[in-house]
Amino acid sequence: MFLKDIRDYQILFLALFLVVGIGTRDWTLRPELIAVAIATTLTTQSILSLVIGRWSLGNDKGQSLNIRSALITSLGLSLLLRADHWTTMAIAAASAIASKFIFRVGDKHFFNPGNFGIISALILTRDAWVSPGQWGEEWWYGLLFAGTGGMILQRIGRWDTTAAFLGTYSLLEAIRNVWLGWTWDVYWHRLMSGSLMLFALFMITDPRSIPNSRIGRVIWAMCIAGLTFILRNYFFISTAVFWALFILAPLSILIDFLWLAPKFSWQKGDEGNGENSGNSSLLTLNSALSIKK
Repeated sequence: MFLKDIRDYQILFLALFLVVGIGTRDWTLRPELIAVAIATTLTTQSILSLVIGRWSLGNDKGQSLNIRSALITSLGLSLLLRADHWTTMAIAAASAIASKFIFRVGDKHFFNPGNFGIISALILTRDAWVSPGQWGEEWWYGLLFAGTGGMILQRIGRWDTTAAFLGTYSLLEAIRNVWLGWTWDVYWHRLMSGSLMLFALFMITDPRSIPNSRIGRVIWAMCIAGLTFILRNYFFISTAVFWALFILAPLSILIDFLWLAPKFSWQKGDEGNGENSGNSSLLTLNSALSIKK
């Protein structure tokens, strides 16, 4: 039933952001591109689940029957990516879903699908772009994102990732602001970005592709914040956050190896799993190993 899974709320909120953005920001967003993104992600998910999923993932039925992830990815691409041609959006959507099946270690994919799709479109096409300032700087957008994103993060237990990223990035920008002798309105101008909030609350917190342990997530998020700061201020890349996540995504595999922790699961009863669900996850793991023996 709808709204039984925390991902249903995420789908609802992302769809709401699209409606609010189109209605209040007067975006030049073409409805047919949204339809292309949704259709392509669902089709790619279905095909790869049948062709690859049952072979590589065994009996992981949640993966083979999962369409929520595809919808979330398509809505995220619609919110952040702009393109002149429908083929560009199709390339982004197809590569986003394909990355979950191709770039894996064990049963975990390490690239965020939406982020991978955005970078793929930027690299492979000439008409794709991301506008970090598309949401403007109105304070109520920040409250909307924080409220809805906070509700989801409370359920899945990934507030530490958002806090580490925003805290580190804000601190680095503050130090730079003081060093250059700028006024604080410049500092707030650089932080008050709806796209930055969307990234911090809905993209960098994807529990299936980020490190499993809390200490690992904090270190990983701080590294992404540091690289974002460097790319934005010294290489003048407006899409720095997306490139930083893309470049450091494989680091999550090394972190999982260094700090062992139970893997996140979207199964019922696990939506809020973080460190608190470690005991039940370990019991499940031990049971599975006993059966194999």
